Amino acid sequence: MAESFSVERRFFDDKNYPRGFARHGDYTIKESQALEQYGQAFKALDEGTRKAKTAEEKNFVAFCRGERSAETFFEKTWNKYRSRVNTIKRVYTLSGVVSDNLDEFNAND
Repeated sequence: MAESFSVERRFFDDKNYPRGFARHGDYTIKESQALEQYGQAFKALDEGTRKAKTAEEKNFVAFCRGERSAETFFEKTWNKYRSRVNTIKRVYTLSGVVSDNLDEFNAND
C-alpha cells in the first residue's frame, strides 16, 4: 500500500463539495480522508490518465471499467463518490401559489 495511489496534492471537488467532503455529510470521516488524500490518484486511474503500477491499482482500474464489483474500501468509497456526483439532485419546494395562476388568485380577493 505504501506506493499504491501515491499523489503529491490533495483532492478537492469545489463544484460538488465546496465546503469539503467532511462537512457535507455524505461521507464518513474515514471516507472523507481517503477521498482527500488519494482522490487525485482515483480520478486519474478512473479517467485513464495514469497507468496502474501496483496490483491494487490494477484491480481498481478493473473496478472502474466495470470488469468487477467494488471490493476494497477505496473502491467502495470511489464508487460512492461517483454515484453521488453523477445523480441528479431534485429540489422540492412548498409553495401555495403558482405563478401562472397569480392573476386569477388576485382577482378572487
